[in-house]
Amino acid sequence: MSLPESLHDPSFHQGIRGSYCQVKIMQFFDASSEVELRLQLGGWNIQSSKDIFVDANDTSLTIRAQHSGSLITLLETNKLFDKVKPAETIWFIDDDQLVVNLKKQDPDLKWPDIAEAWESLIAGSSQFLKGASIYIIGDSTEINQKVSRELAVGIGYTPLSTKELLESTKELLETFAKQSIDSWVLAEGPDSVAEAETAILESLSSHVRAVVATLGGHQGAARRADKWRHLYAGFTVWLSQTEAIDEDSAKEEARRTIEDGRLAYSNADVVVKFQGWDADNAKSVAQACLSALKQLILSDKKLPGKKSLYIRLGCRGDWPNIKPPGWDPSTGDEVASPGS
Repeated sequence: MSLPESLHDPSFHQGIRGSYCQVKIMQFFDASSEVELRLQLGGWNIQSSKDIFVDANDTSLTIRAQHSGSLITLLETNKLFDKVKPAETIWFIDDDQLVVNLKKQDPDLKWPDIAEAWESLIAGSSQFLKGASIYIIGDSTEINQKVSRELAVGIGYTPLSTKELLESTKELLETFAKQSIDSWVLAEGPDSVAEAETAILESLSSHVRAVVATLGGHQGAARRADKWRHLYAGFTVWLSQTEAIDEDSAKEEARRTIEDGRLAYSNADVVVKFQGWDADNAKSVAQACLSALKQLILSDKKLPGKKSLYIRLGCRGDWPNIKPPGWDPSTGDEVASPGS
C-alpha cells in the first residue's frame, strides 16, 4: 500500500493553507455532481464575464478579474476539498454575483466547503472514516498524545492514551500500579512495557470512533514489527519530525524511510512529516493527519470496510492480505472445517 505523506511547518502554512480571497463568498452549494460558488462583486464595477478569468486544475482554483486596467486576484486556493474536472468549469455573472460551477470527479463525496481546511475536513470526516478508529504512532509520546486529542475532539471521537491507561490500570501494572512509564522502564525494561501496551491495544482493537495515542520510543509496541497485530485494526498515522526544508524533500525522505523498512513505523497507513514541535501547532499537525487519511481512503473507498472485516475475523495479523475465516495465524495454514 502506498503511503500519502503530509508535511506540516507553521512557516509554510498559515490559516487555510494556500487560500486567498479578496471578495466575500456569498454562497457555496454541493449539488452532487458539481459544486457552485457565488462571489460578491459589488463595488468592483465588473460588468461582463469576459472580464473574469477562471483557472481551474484538478485540485486548485484561481479567479482573477480585470479592474481599472489591472488584473486582480479575487480568489485563490491550491487545495480544493477534492478533485474537479477542469475542462467542465463554467462561470457567469448573476446581478452583482460571480457564479462558478465546478464539476466534481467524485460525485459521491459531499463537499462541506470549497477548500480543504480544518473545518471542512472535520465536517466531512465521517464520510471517509466511517467510524474506523485512528492510532497515532511516533517516537514522542507527548506529541502523539497532544495531536491525538486535538484530532479526536475535532472529529467527535473518543481520545484515548495507552500511556494513561497503563499508568492507571492496576490489573496490568500489578506491583507497579500507578507508577510512571519511565519508572516502569527502569524497573522492568522496555520489553515489559511494550508487552503490556500490546495487551492494551488488544483490548482497544474492537473500539470504533476512537483516536488512540500510543507510546513513543523503544518501549512502544508500534516500534516493534511483531506487535502490530492489533494496530492494524484502525488507521495508523506515523508522526515523524524532519530536517527537510520543503514539502518535496520531506516526501522524498518519507519514501526512503518506508522503502528502507527497518522501522516498524513504516507499517503505518500514512506518515505526516513536520519540522520542529510546539504544542500550539498540534491542531495544524492534526489537520495534516486528517488530510492524509482522506487522501488514502478516497483512493480506495473499501479500506474502512476492510478494517472492519479484519476486526471481525479476530485481528489475526494478516493485514492487508486478509486470509479466509479458517486461517490459523499460529501455523499460517487454513483450518479445515468439521466434516470436510
